[in-house]
Amino acid sequence: MRIDHVQVAMPDGGEGEARSFYRDVVGMTEVEKPEPLRSRGGCWFVRDSCHVHLGIDPEFRPARKAHPAFLSDELEALAERLGGAGYPVKWSSEVPGTDRFYTEDPFGNRIEFLRMGHGFSEAEP
Repeated sequence: MRIDHVQVAMPDGGEGEARSFYRDVVGMTEVEKPEPLRSRGGCWFVRDSCHVHLGIDPEFRPARKAHPAFLSDELEALAERLGGAGYPVKWSSEVPGTDRFYTEDPFGNRIEFLRMGHGFSEAEP
């Protein structure tokens, strides 16, 4: 079993901010939502095998604890882009031997980035 995609909530009308963060800063590519789902709003992004769906939640509250964690082979450059764009970058050394940091998307959702080759599940078969 493996994850197909991660759904992250956002408030109505947040597509522009989502594009600025996930596409322009993080470097993902926006993919068109299937026709039957377009009327719901939101937007989808992909990079390599990583798929993120941003969906509208009318009672939106940011996810402060639950979060997706993305592996990256350009961790420092990504942290620099995020910081330069005004997003928080909080490095964590809580897990020895794992290079990682947390940020927040434009809606306050917690997002984690880990160095490629240092993910928690990469040792699993």
